[in-house]
Amino acid sequence: MTTTLFSPYTIKGVTLKNRIVMSPMCMYSCHNEDGKVENWHKIHYAARAVGQVGLIVVEATAVTAQGRISSRDLGIWSDEHLTGLKELVSLMKEHGAKTAIQLAHAGRKAMIDGEIIAPSPIAFDEKMRVPREMTKEDIENTIQAFQQGARRAKEAGFDIIEIHAAHGYLINEFLSPLTNKRQDEYGGTAENRYRFLSEVIDAVREVWDGPLFVRISASDYHPEGLTVEDYIEYAKRMKEQGVDLIDVSSGAVVPAKIDVYPGYQVRFAEQIRQSVGVATGAVGLITSGLQAEEILRNERADLVFIGRELLRNPYWPRTAAKELGVELEAPVQYKRGW
Repeated sequence: MTTTLFSPYTIKGVTLKNRIVMSPMCMYSCHNEDGKVENWHKIHYAARAVGQVGLIVVEATAVTAQGRISSRDLGIWSDEHLTGLKELVSLMKEHGAKTAIQLAHAGRKAMIDGEIIAPSPIAFDEKMRVPREMTKEDIENTIQAFQQGARRAKEAGFDIIEIHAAHGYLINEFLSPLTNKRQDEYGGTAENRYRFLSEVIDAVREVWDGPLFVRISASDYHPEGLTVEDYIEYAKRMKEQGVDLIDVSSGAVVPAKIDVYPGYQVRFAEQIRQSVGVATGAVGLITSGLQAEEILRNERADLVFIGRELLRNPYWPRTAAKELGVELEAPVQYKRGW
């Protein structure tokens, strides 16, 4: 059977051997709380490369120490992180995977000691702290931190960079009217709320000419929040700025009840792809090869991002291949059992 899932995909000169992408998923495993790569990361990511994942996106990696979700997050705010990141990239590439890293800042959802910052002084919920409203200097420094993170990602050898603008973290907080109540040029209108992401993209593009992804939350699941129609307009701007693919997730900017079912977010990727003419990645309870193939063959997205299923099964690509009747080449060391 000829499949789309196991066909190559080229984006800005980088060719993935298949359309299977491992979604960025935090490991909270920097036990020394210094943001440096640990043995766990090396084993975890290399195992998925051996498992034949086409593109592995390393978890949300903080561009500032202040911007970590937890004190045990990976970091890229210092050149001291480069040694571990270079080794991690080498391990993944050794087994045929292309590599990406998600550059992130947690904003008001940071759960670390010390001050936390956000567009506006609004806590996520009653259990979390009220952040300090960012000054212009904070904004400029954070944009520079994203740029320096991109420079380090390039030096570490990553093939692709993804900017994390989803799930209620800092950039998402600027985009949504639920979390951005600013009265300056970074708040108010949709154009102003987009300004921070726009400036981050431009800053990253100054030092990075490879493929650039942006992960978004295409719905706030709130009557006064953003919808996929709003993100179609944002996606048009991203495309104009040179973003190559939009990784389409949803939710988590405010507490909300979400009706979750297989492929529940795929429709957002499909709408943005069709309306904007930009490549998209589909996420959200994609668990089988047949499901992934349907998404791709019906041109609902260009890549499928697999999350929890790859936590359960590092060899999910082989499972999907068997389901679709595709012969996957086994690592030579495993051929006896393949």
